[in-house]
Amino acid sequence: MVVSAVDDLCGVSQTDEAKVNRVCEHLIPDEMSDRLSETFKVLSDPTRIKILFALLQGELCVCEISGVIGMSQSAVSHQLRKLKDLRLVKRRKSSKMVYYSLADEHIIKLLTQGVDHVREEFPGPPSIPALEVESDLYGSR
Repeated sequence: MVVSAVDDLCGVSQTDEAKVNRVCEHLIPDEMSDRLSETFKVLSDPTRIKILFALLQGELCVCEISGVIGMSQSAVSHQLRKLKDLRLVKRRKSSKMVYYSLADEHIIKLLTQGVDHVREEFPGPPSIPALEVESDLYGSR
């Protein structure tokens, strides 16, 4: 069955002004929608998703992340910078080492909710250990 764009339109032009006004009162400001859009754009990259899921296990340095996802340290560092700029990860420097971790509980929830949504599409997917790990760094889920 082919669905055209016309199928998505109302058959008549009728607006419930009270409903429209009520919804408009609860819309997020443009600055927030822009930032949220940027966040989802950054999350649209499979490499960055892998980095975030690696960090679900806990704090890792660039060298360790590089080994986990099979990319050069330079490439990983570039991706981490993008994630850090949008406050999805944070860094901690210890002597000559730089360690990265997820920024907060919101990021964990965002990732786990995303996986729960995608799992609906795949019958019987394997469990993802990262989602079952309790980390003292982030608190219990």
